Amino acid sequence: MVKVLLTLSEFFYRAAPQLKEKIARLGAEFTFLDSNKTVRQDLLTYIKDVHIYLLGIEKADRELIDAAPNLRYIMKFGAGVDNIDTEYAREKGIYVTNAPGQNASSVADLAFGLLLSGARYIPQSDAAVKSGLWHVSMGYELDGKTLGLIGFGEIGKKIARRASDFNMNMLAYGTYKDYKAAKRLNVRFSELDDVLAKSDFVCISTSLRPDTYHLINEERIAKMKKTAFLINIARGEVVDENALIQALEENMIRGAALDVFESEPPSSRIIGLANAVCTAHTGGATYESIRRIEEITYQNIKRFIENEPLAFCVAPGGIPTSTGAGRWFSHLY
Repeated sequence: MVKVLLTLSEFFYRAAPQLKEKIARLGAEFTFLDSNKTVRQDLLTYIKDVHIYLLGIEKADRELIDAAPNLRYIMKFGAGVDNIDTEYAREKGIYVTNAPGQNASSVADLAFGLLLSGARYIPQSDAAVKSGLWHVSMGYELDGKTLGLIGFGEIGKKIARRASDFNMNMLAYGTYKDYKAAKRLNVRFSELDDVLAKSDFVCISTSLRPDTYHLINEERIAKMKKTAFLINIARGEVVDENALIQALEENMIRGAALDVFESEPPSSRIIGLANAVCTAHTGGATYESIRRIEEITYQNIKRFIENEPLAFCVAPGGIPTSTGAGRWFSHLY
C-alpha cells in the first residue's frame, strides 16, 4: 500500500478537513504529524517507509531524502519550495510539485492590511486605547504615495491591483517582468536602488533564492527614505534582520511590518520595537487558500498513483510533465 505522510501545523491541517478521507479513497495509507510537535529525529525515523511526502515549512533536505529509501514524490502544501532540495530530489528520481498562486489573494490581502497598519498606526492605536490611553496618532494617506514592489509574481500583481484602487504610484523590481500586467496596472519596472530611494512603502514578495538572500541589507536600507515603511510577506531571510532592527532602533526608516522572520518565532528584540508590526507567518492562513491547496494536493496524488501527468512540477531544468510515476507503485497494490 502507498504510504502518504503530511507534516503540517495542526492549525492548517484542521482547515483541510477532507484531505485524509480523499487520500484514503485512493487506497493509500495516510498519516498526519503535527509539525509543531514532531522533532526532527522522529521525522527521520518515520519517513523511511513513506512513498509520498506532503510538507509545509519543514526541510526536505539531503538528510531527509537519504533517510527515505522508498520516497518517490515530495509535494509542497503551498507555493515556495525553498525548503526542498529540488536538485537532489531530481538526482534521486524523486518528483517535486507545489501549489503556486493558490494563496496569492490571501497573502496580498495581508500585505495590504500591513501597509494600511503602517500608514495609520492601527495596531499601536488599538493597543493604546485598550490600555486606557486616548492618544491620536497622525498618519499618512495612501493617495499619491509611491509603492515599491520587490517581486512581481502573482502576489506582487495582486498587491498592485489593490494599490491601484488607492491611487498609488507603483514601481517594481524583480527578475520576472510581466510587461502586459505592468501596463494594465500602471506599474513601472526599475532598478532596486531606484525603487528603494523613491518609495514611501516597500513591499517584499519575491521568492527566496541565493541571489535574494539578505537582498535588503544595511546598505540598501540606507537608500530608503527616512519616512519609508517596509513590509515583508515573502521569506524572512530576504531581509537582513539585524540590519533592519538597527535601522528601526535608530529611526533610519519610519517602520516595518513583518509576517516572516529569519527565525520563527522571532527574537524578542524585534517584537519589542514600537515601530515594528509583527504577525505570525499568517499570509496564507485563510480557509479559501487552504482548501484550494487541498484540492490540488489530492488531484496530484491521484494523478501520481494513476500514472498520469502531474501539475506544477518544479526542479532545476524542469521535470517532464508526464512522470510515468505509477510504475513505482504497481507492486504495492
